[in-house]
Amino acid sequence: MAQDPRACLLSLKAELVALSQATTGDRDPVELDQQSIGRLSRLDSMQVQAMARASDVRRTQEIRRIEAALQRVDEGEYGWCVECGEAIDPKRIEIDPAAARCADCA
Repeated sequence: MAQDPRACLLSLKAELVALSQATTGDRDPVELDQQSIGRLSRLDSMQVQAMARASDVRRTQEIRRIEAALQRVDEGEYGWCVECGEAIDPKRIEIDPAAARCADCA
């Protein structure tokens, strides 16, 4: 990795938090007001809401993975598989900085 793992992980986390905050309105309940929006528009809005909520769940899970990786950095365990204890391939870490397992254990 070009930069230190902590900086990379913190940058990824900040990006995910910003995305989550930017899409807060998309996750708000859809109003049942037939006067302001038609039925199809409401269905569209409900679909957008469901997709936004699912995306937020995935972002939250990824933030948890990043926080666990930051804890491994603090403990000096970053880059080592949590299953077998072997080193994680640097290319795997480059692709997924929050990777906790080597390719064999994943």
